[in-house]
This record gives sequence, C-alpha cells and structure tokens, in this order.
Amino acid sequence: MPKLGVNIDHVATLRQARREFEPDPIQAAAISLQAGADSIVCHLREDRRHIQDDDVKKLRRLVKKNLTLEMAISKDIVKLACIVRPDRAMLVPEKRTEVTTEGGLNVVKYYRNIAQTITTLNKKNIPTCLFIDPSKKQIKMAHQVGSTVIELHTGVYANAKTKTQKKRELQKLNEMSAYAHSLGLIVNAGHGLKYHDTRSVAQIKYIDELNIGHSIISRAVFVGLANAVKEMRKIVKG
Repeated sequence: MPKLGVNIDHVATLRQARREFEPDPIQAAAISLQAGADSIVCHLREDRRHIQDDDVKKLRRLVKKNLTLEMAISKDIVKLACIVRPDRAMLVPEKRTEVTTEGGLNVVKYYRNIAQTITTLNKKNIPTCLFIDPSKKQIKMAHQVGSTVIELHTGVYANAKTKTQKKRELQKLNEMSAYAHSLGLIVNAGHGLKYHDTRSVAQIKYIDELNIGHSIISRAVFVGLANAVKEMRKIVKG
C-alpha cells in the first residue's frame, strides 16, 4: 500500500500569478497533512516560477518529517537544501522553457555532476532521490552513483492516448520497479497522474510512494483541498 505525497507547487503558481500573499502553499501543506497526506513535496525551480526560497524554509518548520524538495543541480539551490535540510532531495531535470517537467533525469549522461551533488547532500545527511524514466540503464546508473531512492516518471503512462499504449507503459513501470527493487532501491513514482489512472500504478508491487500535485490542486478548486486529498488517498490506499 503506497504512501501519498502531495505536491503543493500549483498553489504557489496561483499565488504568483498575481504576486499576492494567497493562496498560501504553507496552509495548503497543513491541510494536506491533516487530510491524510504522508508527505509534502515542493519544487524550487531555478526561475522561481511558483515555490520561493522562503516557502521552503517555512515548509521545513511546518513539516516535521517527510518533506521532499525537488530541485535541479543548481549551486544556489543545493546550497539552500544544505541549509534547510529536507527529509529528501529529489534531483530533477529542468529547462526554463518547459511548462512542466518533460522527462526523467539523464543519469547516464550527467552522472559525474549527479554523483558530486549526492556527495554534497550526503554530507548533510540528506537522502537523495533521482527522478528518472522507467529505463533499465537509467535505473542501473542511479544505483551506481549512490542514490538509494528513485522516482519513476509516469508522464508517458499518464498521457498515453490509447488503451494499448496505456497497457504497455504500465507494464514497463511494473518491470522497471521490480528491477530497481532487485538492486535494493526504494521505488517511488509520479508525474501527470490523474484520479482515473492512479489506481493501476498504486497496485504495482514495489511502489513505495506516489507523488501527485496538479490533479489534486485542480480537483481542489471544485471540492476543496481536504476532500481532494482524501479522495486521492482513498485511490492510492486501495
């Protein structure tokens, strides 16, 4: 039975659209935890398009355990992570022009920089998770560079247009989660999951946690955040 991590980025997206003080992502995190979220996730982007540095510091004070900070391999963000000390740092790829994260981190190509960042974070006792595509070569390299946790990118599965594509991508997630588990890695998954397609991923044997944001915040517009979290939690917990 996987845990549910709630990503509160898009509460901050709405706030930043008007450069106002509300809605407050910190309050969103508190409501999510009260509604049954097992962890809180936030992504501090290089362009600061939603979550801000001060948000991360406030979240650290609120979330006593299980705070995940998504971050690119950027010196200033790595430095902030070492100060704030989230319970987990998730390294993700990042492009300024993308609307949302478009794929997994290429660990094979950037393994030197990734390994160096993992070493830096380890010195502060910050476990590292790598957000990667469900690919055997990426999983193998994630293990070799010293990561103990991976998050499998579920975007291709979530955006599949046909039942055949959906089934193929789900099978890939099944096989790659089993492979990662065989290497001793903790396996999480997330990105693009909706209320209608999360259950199948939640039923994968070796998935430890599902991290979901946009669909929960979107649903919250109509039913309220607490109800949106409870509904997704019910799906994830089976």
